[in-house]
Amino acid sequence: MTTTGTTVLQASLDVFRAHGMTTIFGNPGSNELPFLAGLGDDFRFILGLHEQVVVGMAEGFSRVTGRPVLVNLHAASGSGNGMGALTNAHYGHVPLVILAGQQVRRTVGQETMLASADAATLPMPLVKYSHEPLSAADVPRTLSQAAFEAVTQPSGPVYVSVPLDDWDEPALADDDLLAARSVSTGRGLDPDLERELLASLDGAKRPALVVGPQVDAAAVIDPNVMEAVTSLAEKLDASVYIAPSPTRCPFPTTHPNFEGVLVPGIQSVRDQLADHDVVLVLGAAVFRYHRWEPSNYLSPGTEVIQITQDPREATRAPFGKAVITDVASTAVTLAAQITDRGTRRGERGCRIMSPAPTSAEGMTGGEVLEVLNEHVDDSVSYVNETTTLDLDYLERVAIDRPGMYAFPASGGLGFGLPVAVGMAIGAPEKTIVATVGDGSANYGITALYTAAQLQTRTVFVIVNNSGYGALAGFAQHMGVPKVPGLALGGIDFVSLARGYGVPAKQTSNRAEFASAYREALDASGPVLIDATIVS
Repeated sequence: MTTTGTTVLQASLDVFRAHGMTTIFGNPGSNELPFLAGLGDDFRFILGLHEQVVVGMAEGFSRVTGRPVLVNLHAASGSGNGMGALTNAHYGHVPLVILAGQQVRRTVGQETMLASADAATLPMPLVKYSHEPLSAADVPRTLSQAAFEAVTQPSGPVYVSVPLDDWDEPALADDDLLAARSVSTGRGLDPDLERELLASLDGAKRPALVVGPQVDAAAVIDPNVMEAVTSLAEKLDASVYIAPSPTRCPFPTTHPNFEGVLVPGIQSVRDQLADHDVVLVLGAAVFRYHRWEPSNYLSPGTEVIQITQDPREATRAPFGKAVITDVASTAVTLAAQITDRGTRRGERGCRIMSPAPTSAEGMTGGEVLEVLNEHVDDSVSYVNETTTLDLDYLERVAIDRPGMYAFPASGGLGFGLPVAVGMAIGAPEKTIVATVGDGSANYGITALYTAAQLQTRTVFVIVNNSGYGALAGFAQHMGVPKVPGLALGGIDFVSLARGYGVPAKQTSNRAEFASAYREALDASGPVLIDATIVS
């Protein structure tokens, strides 16, 4: 294999260009300086002040663009700092290419300062591919493989560690071929399996659909996917549920067939699906439970069929029939071939949302959601990290477009603020509204700096109940109410926001919040609202 005058860095940048990865999210360190110093003018570097925020912003950018995103982290320490946010990208199937700096190659075995002794194992099992090339000459090919791995189904984050002295080494002549490569994946159902699925659905007396994040992710790229799922539900006259702990909203919440989100407990899911004889799970795991509710998984007579692009989701499911195939084309095929039962529950968009509970003691979280719902339009997308309102959110806010809603996939805190900023950077024509609990906000607060510097169109609503409300609820559910460390107080989010350069207001009732929210939607840059609610 011959070399040319091209360096490993130049060949690697050509790989990134070929994959459209010219926006880089990072927080630089010494191991990364040779890489960053050689970036061309066509590359854009987005600075974050903490690696968890960096990864979160990259996830937000990927969610709204539908593209793989390059993230630059600092060796083991920076990778460790970003690990909490990486759990969200992992379970949300978000295609991130994590590029971590490594010490000078010959010194790694000595475990010198800032060396990552076993770099490829560090992010496991939160990445689907992880590698440190065995030679500088293999860096461009490894990065090409990483980019394809990130987007090949099941999509997800990947990790590559590169020693800092590799970048100036000569590239191979054949590295020119990397930018011209393509990888395709088979689509569609086997004809016999298609007939079997159609027979099961057509024969169902009380069918249900459970839709998950793979549907919405596909619909961001091709809106016909959501139309196909909606048509399938209408033709079957099926009740539609969103899979437990929804990271996206893959079905219009205003549709009359929408029955809400499955509560993430074994008993709760069993009870909600008990009246259905055939349940088609489309683009979701079976199931991602959270609450511990000992029970049999299903009522007698309930059959579950899972369609997923994730082989691991299929193999780990404890029940049901799983089919690993392309979710988008399968939805289109089933919608076109299914027998139309000729019944409809009403016009699309006619579902009426029940009023939020109120309290004489102050504003409730449900009222915050109602105010948001009063101002829904096509220019607004939403990020939710209020875990006390995770089930209520999709019951009370009209989400009816692909890519309109984002929620953390792993449950780790620190998602909301940085993901909202990343979405705003990736879709500057939109306003991103992030509802974030006061506990969660502290994990990603430095994202406000980037929002202020770039003047992103983001509205940050801190839903403030002075504590870790979701944990308090779990403590009651588990019968351990006297748990220390669940109460918060004295955190001045208004002053914090202003310190980072973001205008902010504090509100304590619905009228104040509604007024502040209207003003925030009209602003030209980021705004934070501290919305005090009753627990």
